[in-house]
Amino acid sequence: MAKIDTEILKTKQHFEMLDGLRGVAALAIVIFHFMEIVYLPNKNFIAHGFLAVDFFFCLSGFVIAYAYHQDRIEKMGLAAFFKTRLIRLHPLVIFGSVLGLLAFLYDPFSSHPETYEAGKLILIFLSSVFLIPFPGMPDRYFNLFGLNAPAWSLFWEYVANILYALFLYKLSRRSLFLLTVFAAAGLCFASSRAGGSLLGGWSGETFWDGFARISYSFLAGMLIFRSNWIIKSNIGFLGLSVLLLLAFLMPFTEEWNWLTQPFVVLFYFPLLIVLGAGAKLTEGFKKICIFSGKISYPLYMTHYAVMWIFANYYTTYKPETTELFFIVTIGTLLLVYFAYLTMVFYDIPIRKYLTDRRKKV
Repeated sequence: MAKIDTEILKTKQHFEMLDGLRGVAALAIVIFHFMEIVYLPNKNFIAHGFLAVDFFFCLSGFVIAYAYHQDRIEKMGLAAFFKTRLIRLHPLVIFGSVLGLLAFLYDPFSSHPETYEAGKLILIFLSSVFLIPFPGMPDRYFNLFGLNAPAWSLFWEYVANILYALFLYKLSRRSLFLLTVFAAAGLCFASSRAGGSLLGGWSGETFWDGFARISYSFLAGMLIFRSNWIIKSNIGFLGLSVLLLLAFLMPFTEEWNWLTQPFVVLFYFPLLIVLGAGAKLTEGFKKICIFSGKISYPLYMTHYAVMWIFANYYTTYKPETTELFFIVTIGTLLLVYFAYLTMVFYDIPIRKYLTDRRKKV
């Protein structure tokens, strides 16, 4: 194991391989959301796809620690840091909320809007826009964000960013290590309390499981960077993508989930980050990884409106396996294309506009 060259860090090296893996994880979670609507976990070939969120958290800790080290945080100040993160994250939070509202109101396979008073629907929408947890939709399993379910992880991402800027960046490596170990114990406790599963954080009932999940993974990502860990290898993008997908495709068994899920999050995902930071990337795959990284967040934040429509369609018509195959395949491709359009015509222009305005102030 070698250490990251500090001179390289000064040039702000970009880890395109990790961007590519982020895209693979985003695609996996879209397929997982399709499949969990149709099949019980023990029949779902990608039943552990929800662990992609933990991979996101770990990757986020690494990237934030890399991009906003102590000197930079102190030089730019808290206000500038928070504005930068808001510009990066919140435009798609708002867009995802709008999509979710439109899908809820005009879902051709559902009559649920009629059961909600206008005042409550406005409250649900505003809670979604401002990332305020509000599990007020019983017909959507009391999701913290009923209009755009994946937003629960963005809520905790904001919490982690705030804590990072307030004190985490100041921690010594020893203190960070001890805190990470403590967070690992908390994650294991959350898994045990949930019967051996880490599928929590998205509902009012499992709210604090989200804190346990991001606490460990974000800190582990920080620790990887702060410890300058990297494993140089010849594993390419395809090899690392397969290794990442194995975590989502491993068998779902009630007897062993209590062990396999925490193992993947505690050890396997951090190892993949270490490998990804040091792996070689050919020029041909570099463009794919850059594109994959750019589209991952728009895909993650825009796909779930379609999931609710698909769920109501499936409940109404119970399509056969062959039809489901085409729906999921074509639906995933269309969602990727829509995410691309969102990125090009909304996210990038909005962030550029807000960044330019902030610079002029």
